[in-house]
Formats: sequence, C-alpha cells, structure tokens
Amino acid sequence: MNWFLGLDNSTQSLSSLLISLHTGEVFARYSVDFDTDLPGYDLVQGVLPGPTALVKHSDPLAWVSALELLFQRMVDDGVDMGRIKAISGSAQQHGTVYLKKSFSELDSADVKTPSLVPVIKDMLSRRTSPIWMDSSTTAECHEIANETGGYGYVQRKTGSVPVERFSGPQIRKFYKEEPEKYEKTSKIHLVSSFMASLLTFRDAPIDYGDGAGMNLMDIEKGQWVPDILEATAPGLREKLPQLSGSGRKVGRISEYFIRNFGFSEDTDVVSWSGDNNNSLIGVGGWSPETVVVSLGTSDTCFSAMSQPHVDPAGYGHVFGNPAGGYMGLSCFKNGSLAREKVKEAHELSWDQFDELILEKTCAGNEKNMMLPFFVPEITPAVLDAQPVYRGSDEFVGGRDPAAAVRAVVEAQALSMRYHSSWLRNATSVLRVTGGASRSLGMCRVLADVFQVSVERLEVENSAALGAAMRAAQACGMEEWRSLTEKFCHVSAEEIIEPVTENARAYEHMLPQFVELLAETLDTSQRG
Repeated sequence: MNWFLGLDNSTQSLSSLLISLHTGEVFARYSVDFDTDLPGYDLVQGVLPGPTALVKHSDPLAWVSALELLFQRMVDDGVDMGRIKAISGSAQQHGTVYLKKSFSELDSADVKTPSLVPVIKDMLSRRTSPIWMDSSTTAECHEIANETGGYGYVQRKTGSVPVERFSGPQIRKFYKEEPEKYEKTSKIHLVSSFMASLLTFRDAPIDYGDGAGMNLMDIEKGQWVPDILEATAPGLREKLPQLSGSGRKVGRISEYFIRNFGFSEDTDVVSWSGDNNNSLIGVGGWSPETVVVSLGTSDTCFSAMSQPHVDPAGYGHVFGNPAGGYMGLSCFKNGSLAREKVKEAHELSWDQFDELILEKTCAGNEKNMMLPFFVPEITPAVLDAQPVYRGSDEFVGGRDPAAAVRAVVEAQALSMRYHSSWLRNATSVLRVTGGASRSLGMCRVLADVFQVSVERLEVENSAALGAAMRAAQACGMEEWRSLTEKFCHVSAEEIIEPVTENARAYEHMLPQFVELLAETLDTSQRG
C-alpha cells in the first residue's frame, strides 16, 4: 500500500501528485503558483525582471518556499505523508544554482528554524539562478566552441551545439562577470539536483538525462568532458556534483522534513531529472515508437532514441532517457507565452480561443501566416523578439482575432513538424501533454499538420507522473511496461484523428511557411 510522490518544479509553479501501485490511482494533486502564492519574490510568470529581454533569472529561494508550502498543504488536507515510500522529481532544465558551501556541510538535526529559506539563503554564492529562458550568453557559446573543436565537436560530444540557455555557457558568463563570487562557489547544481539535495541535506548527483542539457557531459560515456570543462571555467570539475543514472537512490529524506511534515524516516529520495526526461516516462514514451509533444511554457517535441544521432541543423538536442538509452528533443520557447500574448491582445478566454480554432477558421487560415516570435526564439535561433505576419490587410499586425489565433497555433505546429524531422521516428501516433493539451483546437491542428492520430492522456502533469513512476521503478516495485499500462491511460474519447482535406491544406502550406521562415532568418542575419 506504499505511495510514490512525484514533484515538478517548472518555470511557473511547483506541483505534485501521488500514485498508488496497489490501486493504480493518481491522486493528491497540489500546486504552488510562484507569482500568486509567493508574492514576496516579485516573480512574473516565474521570472525576475531583468535588465534586458535576453536575461532571464529566477529566485531559488522561491523554490524552497514553494516546496515547504506544498508539503504543508498536503499535511493540512490530511495526506498521510508517512505512507510515501519514495520521492523523485522533475525540474526545468538547464537552470543553475550556485552555493558557497555544500549540502553535506549541513546537519538537518541542527536546523530548528521554521523554514529552510534563511538556511539556503546563507548558502548561496549567487543570489539568482539563470534559467532556460536566458539567451544572453552568445559570446560565451562562441568562446567555448573556439577553445575546443568548434560547434560540431561540442555537438558530437555533448549532444547539442553550445546553446545560450545551457548550463555551461551560463557558468562561463558568471565566471567572467563575477570571478570573485565564482571563486567562492563550492557547488554548482542544476535545479533538479538542487531540489533533490534540499530533500536529503546531501549533495545529490546530476542524472545523465539532465546532465546532457549542460554542454558539459559526454552523451555516450556519461562523463564530464575535460577540455570543454576547461574552456568553460577554471576548476569547474571540482564544483560540479557527480553524474549518475536516473534510477539512483540518493539518500533518505532529511530529519527536517520528517520532523516538520511527518515523512517516514524510511522515505527514499530518487535522483531528480529534467522536465522533458520525466515527461517521456509520464506519457509512456520511453520506447522509440512514440513521438511526444508537450505544450507548456515552452513547447517541445521529443521521442526516445536507440542511438544518439544529432540534429544536422544544430537546433535539436540529445538527452538521456531515464529508462535507458537516449531521447531527442526540439524546444520552442514561444509556446504558451506566445499563445497567451495573442489571447490577451484580443481579450479572449481560453474557451473562446479554442472556439475560434474549431468553429471560426479553417485549415490554411486563408493564407494568413504568422511567425510568433514574441520572445527570443531558440528553434530556430531568433534574438529579435518580434512577430512576423504575412497575409491580408485585415490580418497583418494580428488585428483579426480569429485569424491571429489560428495563425499562432498553425505556426507552432508547422514549426514542430519541420524542426523535428531529424528525430527519424516513423510513427502513426503523437502523444500530447502539457496544460494546452486540453485544447481540442490545438490537438486538431497537430493531428492535421503531422497527419497522425493525436492521443491525449488522462493525467495532464506528465512530468510529475513520470517522476512518481521513476520513484517506484527505482525501488524495484515494477518495470516500465507495467507502470505504463497502469498509469499512462488513453481513452478512445481522447484520440483525435487527422482530417484528410485539412492534411492536404497543410502539405501545401508547409513549404510556404518554410519560405517565410528562411526570409525572416536571412533578414535577421543581414541585420
């Protein structure tokens, strides 16, 4: 009758769910919204105000506060925390946390404060954490490539070319701009390993899946790459945690959480991983037959891989699959951020947004197209955050609500299809997860653009579910296939089939979209 807890520390919230292997039930869903539930941290959509649009940091103390608030809400609702056998978690990838002393120097028995926030604040060598949305390290990407074997070399070794949001370039920028604080830094954690360390009061390892998103780890060997470490910052190896597999138990939960929230002293903490890695498990996509689209703050398209082939265009990434092997992923920063911009510009509800797709517009959008670059994009690389429009006079500038809504959704689906072809997965099924997967209109467009069946899962938070499933698997309770059959349900009502006429419209539209994209990128590069 043991329970397994999955946590998801995303850009805008910390959420949880529990699973019971005995009943196959998913329950105890809780969430802490960083903006509304933690107003003292001054976060906007989980992000601190920055000096430029390229700089995106968050406050790691907000994550500590959120964890304690979430556990307290569970306790207040009568959840028996002592029945939780193991915990694992998911976290936004690439973000880094900088500590002047390690967790191993803490003794949880000595922490008598009602909150860990002041304890962790005293440990930070850098007050804020750069996150995946940060695009301010272009110079550092060039420097790392130039000091090693070039962009192709870094991609072959780490699975990705040097990327602005990745941890390595972010660490290099910190070293260059604040060398004294870098020197005082004892440990540099990813968000995932930081949260696992917080639960155990010991320095948790970085798992291979999330470590692959740093531009520092050899994707095939699961080891740090010495020359890339040296090109990033001096003495970096000593500041990084160990690397480990995703199924490793990193320790028992600390006495602090036992005393304050009623956990059992036997509760295990399993390595945390990245949000996309966990979502791969949470949608049952751990084998290469399934392609997954996650519609969240960013949109991602990913699938398991048997071999780690890289994206020749340089935009896609190879990470570790928590179930073993690899996963390929393409990430699009203008996900829900772009959809929300269009929704807010026309003062729509989400129901109205969906209605405009399903009932007021048709496939192809009467040749109206948009490149929804409301924030700097990463696939493809666009630093100038400005939407691009092509179409009728009534549409250009996004003045027509119905056309604007369909344009942003079609552009996102077409871009996913175009930029995910390198994954090489022949599939007749697309599994869709994330908050926007509840939109029938979006799923309809995805089915028609990809020309495959779209399956929506009954559990929306696939990252937290994947973390809970990983906790159970690490404890030897069940294998991946049986866990998938038990928790990754797809009902017949949640399957959207492509419409042949719509699919033909998108086959005609795709080359026009690619042409507009090429023209825009060429203009941007000349500028």
